[in-house]
Amino acid sequence: MADTVAEQIAALEDEDWAIREEAATMLGAFRDPRAVAPLVAMLRDRDRAVRDAAIGALLAIGESAVIPLGDCLSDPVLTVQELASSVLATIADARVLTPLMAALSSPDWIVRMHAAKALGRIQDPEAVGPLVLLLQDKVKAVREEASTALAAIGEAALSSLLAALTHGEWLVRLHAVEALGKTRSSEAVVPLLSVLFNDQDRAVREDAVRALGQIGDARAVEFLMTVMKEPGLRPLAIEALGRIGDRRAVPVLINILEGVDRPKTSQPIDSCGDHWNEDIIVLGVAAKALGVIRDEAAIPSLIKALRYTMTRPDAADALTRFGNRVIAPLLTLLAQESDDNIRYHIKETLTKVGWRAGRI
Repeated sequence: MADTVAEQIAALEDEDWAIREEAATMLGAFRDPRAVAPLVAMLRDRDRAVRDAAIGALLAIGESAVIPLGDCLSDPVLTVQELASSVLATIADARVLTPLMAALSSPDWIVRMHAAKALGRIQDPEAVGPLVLLLQDKVKAVREEASTALAAIGEAALSSLLAALTHGEWLVRLHAVEALGKTRSSEAVVPLLSVLFNDQDRAVREDAVRALGQIGDARAVEFLMTVMKEPGLRPLAIEALGRIGDRRAVPVLINILEGVDRPKTSQPIDSCGDHWNEDIIVLGVAAKALGVIRDEAAIPSLIKALRYTMTRPDAADALTRFGNRVIAPLLTLLAQESDDNIRYHIKETLTKVGWRAGRI
């Protein structure tokens, strides 16, 4: 009986690139470990389609390919390192921890990026130190993968990330803040609040607001309501309050949606040739936040916001989150409303919360 796997391995040597590509694809479908070494060799193929097929096959084979791919991380050809690391970013395990940590020092940023992602998959505390160093990498994609990897490692990375909040380089602080937000650790709340009120870099402070929203700890609520008065941070703080979901924020968010107690100064926002005032932006953000919290006290204000072009789409979407609790007040409004645009959004919202269109 013919050995189909052996036949396809032999076909990897064919002069026709299309045959080599098809063979690699079929070997991925077979998932036979015997194909690993020949497929790894195809990472050096001169044709990109063949290399892509080999990558897909190695991903499909999985575990058996991990160690041979780890050996490729020290290949003299950087392209081979790039391709091997890209596969390991998805299938790596602890057996290749050492070569992946070494790859973090590669002169090739693509290798560094994939290696960081792979280490986030492995989640070994031994990688924390080298990953923290990458928070000041010159390439943003590398910094972001290092940040995500540190967050995945979690508790073992906390002390290093917290220490990085006082680093002299703002990029290190920025990505440390991002990583702490992704960990969702309550231990990060107080240090992040300190960053929010004391860091000199605006981008770092903005990310501190986002991180506090991600963590979702109610201890941040009063501080976010304070910083919400600061132009530039206002939309981010409102969004964070929505994510935290503490009902103490509801009256404040309702006031924002209804235009009460607007700040004396507001930051202009340039977009696509249009000049927007921050006050306009925060109306929609406040509506979204109220939809996330879902406190029934917000329903009348959200219904009122349907009357205004700037808030109508966000208010309608927020109302759908309340389910059938909004049916009665929306039907009342529909009976009174003559504006076709407003009526359209009311009907659409009613449909989304389960009211049959035939009853409207």
